[in-house]
Amino acid sequence: VWNTNCASCHHATGKGGGAGTRSLLDDEWEAGGDHFSLFKSVKHGLVDSGMPAFGETLSDAQCWALVVYLTELRERDYRANGGGPKAVNGVYSSQHARFRTENVVAEGLSVPWAVDFLPDGRMIVTNRPGEVQIHSTGLPDGTLSAPISGTPAVHNFGQGGMMDVAVHPDFAAQEAARSGSGWIYLAYSEPRLPEGASARQAVSNTKVVRGRIKAQGSSITWIDQETVYQAAPETYSSSRHHFGTRLVFAPADASGKRPLFIAHGERGTNTRSRNANEPQGKIHRVYDDGTIPADNPFIGKGIDSVWTVGHRNPQGLVMDDTGRLWETEHSTRGGDEFNLIERGRDYGWDTVCYGINYNGSPHALPWLDAEGNTGDIAMPLSVWMPSIGACGLSVGKSSDSVFPTWAGDLFAGGLSGENVWRIRIAEGKVTEKEELIKGLGRVRDVFTGPDGSIYVVLNGPDKVVRLVPAE
Repeated sequence: VWNTNCASCHHATGKGGGAGTRSLLDDEWEAGGDHFSLFKSVKHGLVDSGMPAFGETLSDAQCWALVVYLTELRERDYRANGGGPKAVNGVYSSQHARFRTENVVAEGLSVPWAVDFLPDGRMIVTNRPGEVQIHSTGLPDGTLSAPISGTPAVHNFGQGGMMDVAVHPDFAAQEAARSGSGWIYLAYSEPRLPEGASARQAVSNTKVVRGRIKAQGSSITWIDQETVYQAAPETYSSSRHHFGTRLVFAPADASGKRPLFIAHGERGTNTRSRNANEPQGKIHRVYDDGTIPADNPFIGKGIDSVWTVGHRNPQGLVMDDTGRLWETEHSTRGGDEFNLIERGRDYGWDTVCYGINYNGSPHALPWLDAEGNTGDIAMPLSVWMPSIGACGLSVGKSSDSVFPTWAGDLFAGGLSGENVWRIRIAEGKVTEKEELIKGLGRVRDVFTGPDGSIYVVLNGPDKVVRLVPAE
């Protein structure tokens, strides 16, 4: 569509030149450079500039698809001309801090997925094929344990496997009370084998369990496993995609229990996301023991654990110090989302979508109609155009950490983008959005360590690094 309708004036690359047109690759616009303004320019034309109204021959979704494609051209040009963060003598200079990266775990991992810290400073690392390991300190001079024995079997297939890990916030108190380990939570793709099926015909879905660890000499064993969240057996599928997932604890409520938020991907079945009777494409909320809080919004109207609906593949979830829950999720080709998660809201997938299909065909509009109306759909505070493969989300610690100038900022990772972004929020809006690192590997997780250092889990190379202040 671009080559037929746009390239003759704007060039195949968007650099302009034909019919005296200026470049679309800079930030000088005839009628505003925000997404909705660009869409209106394509649909309604710019008479004074000689640009026809393509809405007369193209559908609204096709007009939006041209905007998405233009963002890809701009990104391609930006990177080709050296755009992005660069280290000078190993030091990155960002808007509010200078930092460097250092390896924490450089060997012994296989597609690492997530990290969390025990109260004594040890770091737990999950690997997608199923292994869960403990790094002795979470610092560069630490050692990596052998895999913990007895952890649940996973369906290591496609995007599935062992995924998130979360140490209970009250782990130290639980440990003291029991004279043994506190609770550790694992999220993974659980395999099921239909009756009469072969191993290759296993189905799976996202499941969350909790357990404890017991050390015996140099070996560590997973014990006392309990199910915390599990979808109904009939919802398990052979899909390889979109398991989610992340685990986030909230402060204890009036019951004295801690709510646990669970991000569950839509498993490639788009239309299920907005249906509260389906587990996929949701943020779920249960208590830390798996029971259901009485104030969940869809009790009696859907699955009792559902907190929000309309998600695609949420792989970033974190709660800040004020109790706000933030999320990032994969869109399609273009439009990965950064959302504020609020009780009972509908986030729109796949009725509204900033992206297009992977083959380049239109998918939908980012709004309910061509006038930009959103109705009751909860819209993202920001999107990444093109997609970064949003994965991993953390929040900067308070001002007494090693990065006091990043206190309260959010840090989002990107798989396909191979990057980490810093996001600052003020009065409910994104006021700063800055790319901190680029090209070190596919970013699977971002986690703020006990001292405020930013830990980054990478795939290809499989390792854990951290951002530390530059001296």
